[in-house]
Amino acid sequence: MFPWNFFPFNKDMKNLMKEMKPEEIDKYVQNMMGQMFPQNMQGVSGSPDFMKGFNTAASQPQNKTTGLDSAVFETHDHIYVRVPIKNEEWLKDIKLFHTSNQMIIEHIPEKNDKHIITLPAIVKRKGSTANFKDGFLEIKIPKNVDMQYSEIDVTEIL
Repeated sequence: MFPWNFFPFNKDMKNLMKEMKPEEIDKYVQNMMGQMFPQNMQGVSGSPDFMKGFNTAASQPQNKTTGLDSAVFETHDHIYVRVPIKNEEWLKDIKLFHTSNQMIIEHIPEKNDKHIITLPAIVKRKGSTANFKDGFLEIKIPKNVDMQYSEIDVTEIL
């Protein structure tokens, strides 16, 4: 059984908590937050802009090329990527590549555009096909079933 009487929540702590005032708790928390976070994070607890001081680059919108509105579907055996093609002339310039977990589409809608789509599962290197029908380019990539397991030993640190 756990020795609860050695834990910091004993009778003295209970009495101390009863005697504390909410203003004192707030002041203590503000002081600790001021010590933990950098100077530009002062006054954060009451501010709705909590993430303002962290990474300003992450809060800015990403510059994505509009014009590629792809959809990714997964079945038991394949991953399907469907890309609407607004202009059939794009098919002459399009370049398709894939890694084990990403689909890379280049040269649409503009010549210097590159789109990377993260796939929901690991795929095989060979056996992919691409078909154009009814204004959609459908890319079919066979899934790779990775059954290699590695056991991780858990050691107890005393």
